Order: sequence, then structure tokens, then C-alpha cells
Amino acid sequence: MPLEGGKTDMERIGLFSEMEYITVGDKYVSQFNRPFNEAASKNRQMLPGGSKGMSDLQAGYFDSQFGRIFEGEGYVNLNQVKRQHMMEEAKKNLGKAFLPSSGDKKPCGLGSYYGTIGGPIPFFSAQSKPREKYEAPGKNLYTNPGKKGTGYGYANITIGKQFSHSADFYDAPKVNYKKENEAHRRLLKGTPFKLNLYPKDYFDTNPYSFEKALPPIKKVEKKEVLSSPFKPSSPGKKAGGMKAGTFDPYPSHSADPYTVKLVKGISGKGGKIFHPPSGPKSRPIESIMTLNVKRALNSKNYKSASVQSY
Repeated sequence: MPLEGGKTDMERIGLFSEMEYITVGDKYVSQFNRPFNEAASKNRQMLPGGSKGMSDLQAGYFDSQFGRIFEGEGYVNLNQVKRQHMMEEAKKNLGKAFLPSSGDKKPCGLGSYYGTIGGPIPFFSAQSKPREKYEAPGKNLYTNPGKKGTGYGYANITIGKQFSHSADFYDAPKVNYKKENEAHRRLLKGTPFKLNLYPKDYFDTNPYSFEKALPPIKKVEKKEVLSSPFKPSSPGKKAGGMKAGTFDPYPSHSADPYTVKLVKGISGKGGKIFHPPSGPKSRPIESIMTLNVKRALNSKNYKSASVQSY
């Protein structure tokens, strides 16, 4: 477009012509149609001739002509050769095949050799073999004859000295336990102390224990069964304008104001609202460490348990 001076834009830049914006003149080829190796598709290529498949034709082998191992040998039928061999072997027989006069003999019982070819075998005989006469070995050397007696009721038979006799009362342990128990109860000043608020584990040791007395057994009241159903003496009354069908007479009119009745305030000490004290009450409790020790230790493993494991 010429300007006011009379020169165009190209004349002002100093170029002979404007450059093309798309291409330099080559033919456009899409990216999908371009070959992977462009130089390999221009000149003459190597043609191997394709793959060969295995078949009865000669094209399926590498050689152009089938080569035989032996040339000029004749065809041999293996079945015919086997029959000829069997006929030649049969000519060697002097007579017919041997057949026993009367079939196989069967044994007559367990351990019987009747019907066998070889007969009894001496190795399996039940007779005892001859042995040398047994000679008992000589006795051991005794330095002193043994003491007679089993030990019970005989004196001076044990290795050590005889125990001296000492008189002992028959019920001595029972009498001593009774004296110790009486002395212990004399020192007691009252009944054992029991705290009702003492904390317990999850459940009681005896779930069937009950400290209070059991309530008396309730007697089941038997309902009287009526032999015949109830029937009213007269039929029901029908409702009418005069209210003759109701059980009660017509209620009398009472003029009450339509107001809500207020509840009277609480008065006196006994009528005060109960407010519980703030915070929990203190009571004797056991630590977690003590509970864990009680559960881990018992009467069976308190000797074998070590201190480091807890």
C-alpha cells in the first residue's frame, strides 16, 4: 500500500519480492504416508523369495531333488518277514505242543505242597535246628552272705544304724492346731472390717453369691374361667337427642374461666430441688500396674516368672 511519499512497503524495506509464508514450493507429504527409511525404498531391494512350508512337495525341502540313502533297493514288507520267521521256527518242532494229561493240581490247604512243581522246601521247615547244650554260668563271688528278710518287721537289716524308738502322740498335729486357733481368736477384738465402697474387678468371683435373703415365692393367681360368655340383661340403648343412650345422666353445666392453672412454688426444706455436689467422690482405687501384676502372676507361675519380664 503506497504511503504519502509515493513508495510502497516493499520499496521502503529494499526487497525485490515478498517471501512465501507456507512453503518453498515442495509438494506436501503427510506424516503418516512418509516411509520409515526413505533411502531404502528408492533403489533395488533384496528379495529372499518368502518362507517355505513343510509339505510332501519338493518345495518344502532345501534340496531341489530328494536324495536316497540306498539306490536300487527293493521294497520289504515287515509283516511278511515276521510270518516267514515264525514258519521256519515251527518246522523245528518234533511233534505237537505238550499238553498235561489232567489240568493243574490245586493245593488242598494252607501250607500244603500238593500241586507244586518243586515239592517241600527244607528251609521253611518247622522243625527246630540242633543246638548245643546250655551250660549255666557260675555264681558271682560273695564276700559275706546276704541278710535274710525284706526289711519290714526285721531288725538290723539296713546299711545304717537302727532307728531308736520314740513315743509320739497320735493326734498331736490336730491338738496343736486347735490350741493355735484358740489363741488366735483370743487376740481378735471384733469382726473383720469390710468396706462397701471397695472397688472390684469387672465381675464378681462367684456370680451366684447373693448377700441378701431371697424374697418369698410368689403364688401364681389362677384366673377363674367362666363356663358361659357374658350376656347383658337388656339390649343396648340407642343414642338420641335427649342422651338416653349414655350410661350416666347429662352432666351439669359449670362456669369455669378459660385460664391456665399455674403450679404452686416449692416451699419448705423438703421441697427443694436436689443439686448433686460438683466433682467425683474420692474412693480407694488400685493402680494399673497393680492390676497388671495380679493378672500376670498366679499360684502356678509365681516361682518361674522373672522380675525383668514385668
